[in-house]
Amino acid sequence: MLGRLARVTRVRALAATRGLAGCVESVTELIGVTPMVRLRRVVPAECEAKVYVKLEMQNPGGSVKDRIALSMIEEAEKRGEIDPSRTTIVEATSGNTGIGLAMVAAAKGYKLIIVMPQVPSMYERYILVRKFGCEVHLTSVMQDDFPKTISNMIGYSRELVANNENYWTPNQFATDDNPLAHMNHTGPELWEQTDGTIDCFVAGAGTGGTLNGVGLYLKEKKPSCHIVCVEPTEARVLVGETGGMHGVVGIGANLQLPLVEKLAPGQEWAPGPRGPIDEFLHASTPEAVEWANRVAKEEGLLVGPSSGAAIKVGVDIACRPEMRGKTIVVLQASSAIRYVSHPMWEAQKLEGKEALPVPPDLETEYPIVRWRSEDYLPPPKP
Repeated sequence: MLGRLARVTRVRALAATRGLAGCVESVTELIGVTPMVRLRRVVPAECEAKVYVKLEMQNPGGSVKDRIALSMIEEAEKRGEIDPSRTTIVEATSGNTGIGLAMVAAAKGYKLIIVMPQVPSMYERYILVRKFGCEVHLTSVMQDDFPKTISNMIGYSRELVANNENYWTPNQFATDDNPLAHMNHTGPELWEQTDGTIDCFVAGAGTGGTLNGVGLYLKEKKPSCHIVCVEPTEARVLVGETGGMHGVVGIGANLQLPLVEKLAPGQEWAPGPRGPIDEFLHASTPEAVEWANRVAKEEGLLVGPSSGAAIKVGVDIACRPEMRGKTIVVLQASSAIRYVSHPMWEAQKLEGKEALPVPPDLETEYPIVRWRSEDYLPPPKP
């Protein structure tokens, strides 16, 4: 591998092409060229592989979905399909794609309607896309039929587009402009940042676009590179199991993803390789939350539930005997700060509510110190 100075110089040169070296004309020029950091404390000492995390939260909109938002809009502009003067963009999304689209739409002057399910975990996404100025339509949620919930959400967005001549949808789950962003940018960044030594790439499957684009790129550069798709344990539909409700927000849409299906058309949905994807692994909601919390406390990284799941799987792979001396990169899709309404924050919210009463005591001076977190005893679990 190149020396550290040489690697940094090459990455900085790559960054300069995306506007990260100085002033830019638009926030869209800041998308991509995200850094990587090695995990040290959560990887067991007996695991002799290096595990890096690619920090997609460093994108200006806060997630990996900024990449596909820009790609889908700009490729459609190149084809003459859309223009800010006449087009309203409509997309069904559980969150981060909507935020990326809202940011890009604001920067380019498009009207935008985001369709998302009406569940509490969408709170941060709702207020963020509204802050960017777009409209939001919320659809029903069926507790016992999550696939139907997603189908209704997507169906409603398609109906909007069909009934309005100037409405256009990026169609993130099916368009080739989604994986194109990762083929043209994310994959080459991973290759440059590791100086071609990447041996394994791990990512969750939201739309499947990251695994499609990065997988195809890395397999072309290095056929031995092991590509791993992560699903929630509760919703392993990509290996033919039944879908279900889960808390690993951002992945596990309970759809047999078209962008994954395209990698091996007609192949049965079952365990085993599919196109460039060598392995489909999984982590449960409790495991995803546990690992997101561990990474925060032990590595200083705030990661969301899907990143917790991916990191858990990446560390498990690092402990395999055949991975000794290898380089593993896990994609961290977004920051934990994006999920404050998620149960992963429940302990901190309960403590904060008790520590910071409403209204505060503004009348008395003493005692000076009103609260010490180390003295706090959390309520017993039911």
